[in-house]
Order: sequence, then structure tokens, then C-alpha cells
Amino acid sequence: MRRHLTLLPIHSLIIVFIILAGSVSAHEVNKNAVALLIAKDKTGKIIGTGSGFVARPEGTLVTNYHVLLDAHTIDVHFPDGSRSEVIGIIKIDRAKDFAIVKLVEGLYSTLEIGDPSNLKPYEYTSALGYLTEQVNEDKGQIVQTYGFILGIHPQSDPKLPFIYTTTPFGPGFSGGPVINKFNQVIGLATIEGRSVNLALPINTVNQYLDAKTSFSIESLLDQDKISLEAMYYRGSYFLQELADPEKAIVEFKKILSKNPNFVLAHYELAAAFRNLGMLDKAISQYEKTLALNPDFPEALSNLGGYYFRAGKLDQAVSTFKKAIEVYPNFIQALSNLGAALNKQKHHYEAVKLLKKALNLNPEFAIAHFNLGNSLFALNQLDEARKAFELSQSQGIDFLSMHWKLYQIHKKNQHFQDAEKELKIILEIDPLNEDAKKKLFELPTTH
Repeated sequence: MRRHLTLLPIHSLIIVFIILAGSVSAHEVNKNAVALLIAKDKTGKIIGTGSGFVARPEGTLVTNYHVLLDAHTIDVHFPDGSRSEVIGIIKIDRAKDFAIVKLVEGLYSTLEIGDPSNLKPYEYTSALGYLTEQVNEDKGQIVQTYGFILGIHPQSDPKLPFIYTTTPFGPGFSGGPVINKFNQVIGLATIEGRSVNLALPINTVNQYLDAKTSFSIESLLDQDKISLEAMYYRGSYFLQELADPEKAIVEFKKILSKNPNFVLAHYELAAAFRNLGMLDKAISQYEKTLALNPDFPEALSNLGGYYFRAGKLDQAVSTFKKAIEVYPNFIQALSNLGAALNKQKHHYEAVKLLKKALNLNPEFAIAHFNLGNSLFALNQLDEARKAFELSQSQGIDFLSMHWKLYQIHKKNQHFQDAEKELKIILEIDPLNEDAKKKLFELPTTH
């Protein structure tokens, strides 16, 4: 992705099911229509990468607007080794974050456009794009990921719905196609890294696909000098890609001085303050975000996370519940509410919510961990162990989990396994005297 448009969630989604090009499926998608876009500055230096797809054979390509931001030239590469470049802009929409561009005249492979208007939860989806980390010397390898639809719901703007999907979008997927089981494009990969990923429905774009080139890249550069949306994407880039929250704050404050009601600027400003440890300011920005849009699910979930960590459990629970009320399939909020209910000792209620989250996404590691905590508290130790082990296999490595696994193994008289957990605890915390004592006290297994 060229610009990370993501606010880091309380617990980030682990990207799974990465399938490299060359994998064979019953209905192989036309990967030669999926392009790698390489944005360069006026010196020819690469400033970012993204993805896109060809919608018309004469060279009409669709991508995200933010992939074009600040680029003087955009090189276009296809899986078959052919190359092109962007020679003009047909249509951009900064708020909806899409761009339709014209490539050098030629005959190009295309993808079929589908209809996302009747999407149903749990329908198959797939996404195609080029991971930024795999782009090297103007070359990249196309990647395909798989998942399913969770629903359609607005984010910062009630008039702008997104497709919620479990299909992972890696960094660099921005502008790549999201397809249905018929290999028809139903959406544009737009926002990644939240508890679910968000795709712009393709019917937002359709009406402009047959328009003529209207302006040049140079004209776009001039327009973007004064665009608030352009400032927003730059700020997001500073925050997420360059890890420079101070520079991001300058950009977001510039936006808000001109338009105090720019919801996403408040939302991202909260992330910048959080990264600097300014938690009171972060909370204030989330509250301002929600004052402008009370139904912004991720703002609700993130604010609930702050209440949770501050020990304000009642506020955390009510905020998480509001997020789920707004969007019932919101995996992150379901998991976070489960964690908060565990703290309130409402373990049976927590189990129901966490199992729902895992039914929606069995790979959501933190939900396995939270479920393990619920089951442990309910003395369902074998089930707790399974949940902890699943969370561990998916990247969770919390000290508290190893203590609970130690207790489970010791109670079951699996002393070797108990010993193993204590040794892991001491690797994490070498000065832990309690772990040293319990290791010494364990019955010998040799």
C-alpha cells in the first residue's frame, strides 16, 4: 500500500492465507490484468507502491487515489513482464479514495466488473495485489489472499459504505481488486490492518470507466497542494509509513484549522497522540471523532480500549457494546468486549462473544487468548489450554498465558510441560523469582 490509511487497532489482525502467484485454483483469475504501480518523484526516486487493475482493454486502470499522491511519474508493471505508464487522469475522488487513469495506448488484459449491491455475509472473496516489501528494483510478485464478506457498513462518513471482509490486504494492496467467486471485481482494496479490511464497492467507480482523459498528472500535483484530503493522506503516510507522529500532527492540525469537522483527521490525530504517549489528548480526539460521527465503529472500539486500560471497565463495556450495536460483526469489538467482561468476571457472557468472533475469523489470535482466559476462569482447563495454544500458534506470547498453561499442566500432572512453561517465563522475565521457585519445586521428570 502506498499510504497506510490505518489506525493501529488495539490488537492487529494477523495476515494469513497468503498464496503466491502460480497457485492453481478451479477458476483461475486473470492475474495479467492486475498491475503493480510504482510512484516516483521528479528525480525518479520511488516514493511508494500500490496495486490496480485494468477495467477496459484500451488501457483504463483503476486504483486508489492515494497511490498517485505526490507522484510525478507512475510506472505500471504486469505479471507477464509487460510494462506501461500512466499518461493521464480520467477521474479521481479523494474522499472515496479512487482513481481511474489512462495507460499508454495498447491492448490490455482486463477483469470483469461484478455487482456488489447484493452481497451477503460469508460470501467468498479474494484480493490480489503486490506486497510493498516484495517490490525490488521495479519488480514485484503478485499475491492472492482469501476470505469472506462480513457485510457492508460506513466508516467515517455515513454516506460512504465499505465492504467489510476478512480477506487480508497486505501493505501494497491499495487499489488492487477484490473479487467474488466468479472472479468478478466487486471492490477496491482501500483500508487494511484493522480488525477487518475495507474495500470500496466497485459500483462507486463504474459510471466513470468509459469517460475520456480529463487532466494530466502535473495538474493533479497542482490540485493536491491545496487539497485537505491530500493533506490527510500525507499525514497518514508520515504516521504509519515513516513512523513520524510529530510530522503527522502538523498535517492533521493544518486540516482541522481549515475544517474542524474533518472526521478522519481527528481519528488519525488520536493515533499520533497515542504513539507519543499523550493518552489524554488521544482520548479527546476520539471523543471529538464520535461527536461528529457517533456511529464510527473503530473509533468506538479504540476509545473503549483506552477506558479498558485505564480500568474504567463500565465505560469500556458500554463503548464496546455501542460498537457492536453499530456493526454486529465487528470482530475486534467482540473480542475486546469479551476481554472487558472477563475483567468483570462475566465469563459465560464473554465466552459467547468470543466464540462469535472466532466463528467470523478463526485466525483472530487475540480472541483465542481472551477465550482461553474465560475458560480458565470457568475451570474448563482442557478447552482453555487448546485456546491458548491456538493463540500461541498465531503469534500471541503473553506472560500471563504461560503462567496459566503452567497451572493447567501442573494440575494435570504433566510436569514436563509445566517445566517447559516455567522456562519460557524465565526467558521472558529472567529475574522472576516466583518462576525460579516453582521450577525448583516441580517433581522431577527425569
